[in-house]
Amino acid sequence: MPKPQDSPNMVAPESQDYKFEGWMGTNPDSAKGQMVWQEFPDVKKFEETDVDIQITHCGICGSDMHTLRSGWGPTPYPCCVGHEIVGKAVRVGSKAEKGIKVGDRVGVGAQNASCLKPDCYECAAGLEQHCQHMVGTYAAKYPQGGTSYGGYANYHRCHSHFVMKIPDQLASEDAAPMLCGGITVYSPLKNNGCGPGMKVGIVGVGGLGHFGVLFAKALGADKVVGISRKNNKRDDVLKLGADEYIATDDDEDWANKHARSLDLIVCTVSSPKMPLGDYLTLLKVKGTFIQVGAPEDKLPDMYAFAFVLKGIKMGGSLIGPPWQIEEMLKLAAEKKVKPWINTYPMDKANQAIQDFEAGKPRYRITLVNERNLQ
Repeated sequence: MPKPQDSPNMVAPESQDYKFEGWMGTNPDSAKGQMVWQEFPDVKKFEETDVDIQITHCGICGSDMHTLRSGWGPTPYPCCVGHEIVGKAVRVGSKAEKGIKVGDRVGVGAQNASCLKPDCYECAAGLEQHCQHMVGTYAAKYPQGGTSYGGYANYHRCHSHFVMKIPDQLASEDAAPMLCGGITVYSPLKNNGCGPGMKVGIVGVGGLGHFGVLFAKALGADKVVGISRKNNKRDDVLKLGADEYIATDDDEDWANKHARSLDLIVCTVSSPKMPLGDYLTLLKVKGTFIQVGAPEDKLPDMYAFAFVLKGIKMGGSLIGPPWQIEEMLKLAAEKKVKPWINTYPMDKANQAIQDFEAGKPRYRITLVNERNLQ
């Protein structure tokens, strides 16, 4: 039996001939297309539970923009964002999980590490994303030292527990945005019973919301309703598979016309001006409203009667644990879930984030690292 240091999966440290480099945000103006390509200054030391990934694809997520401009609080610059990563495993530790091998096509979502201790309730329960010691895939510090850097880059280092193999049936540019955008809506749909017999509404049909429609249909919901402000997305949403569409700015008396028609609403947007009370009107008695959108604004003020009178359950959801991401990818492969993706070369990342902010993509952007495809 080979010694751990002789494992065929592991690239010996002295043979590592690659540098961790990527598009770095150095101040809030980076969100305006002013990222700079730099070597990462503080990469975590490789451990035998880790995997190094040569990045071929990385999705652009709204979280990237909030972080680049310090919208959720001060960002620890310099920072490389991107937490929808797909690529090739090029170095695999001798204690890596899941049978990952050098050469496997793998992915990483928005979580890079947690404590994984057996006495941690969250980790032991398969709720690693809620661990008090959760480490995000970028702009976070590891307890043992080092900084996490994201996927607008050439390489990424991650604990193998949070690395998953990508099913052969999924194209890399499609799989990448599922690793955050997809799981962010898949998890609350699955956890709240989406399936046959359910009528589901998706509020906000953008990058997240379009995944919400796709996965609600893939899970077998009887009825899926896309809900957005304007009529200009109606045709797109119906093509994605929705059964109905509500334009809250354009459809007259929409809340009363569709009152008590939905079992579950997943809301991907957040604004002090959004008609939250009217959204709750759409729910049946004992219906459920789950908030996943977390922009920089607060939610509207609301009277308790809006949810008390019908016994509505209100909650939130944060990405999903590794096992559920793998479950989602398997379903996407089986049901041939096909997101609407715009691709940009990694070299054009600054242009891509500006187009993302301008709302140009229909409905997600994936950066393609063409140098690593060769």
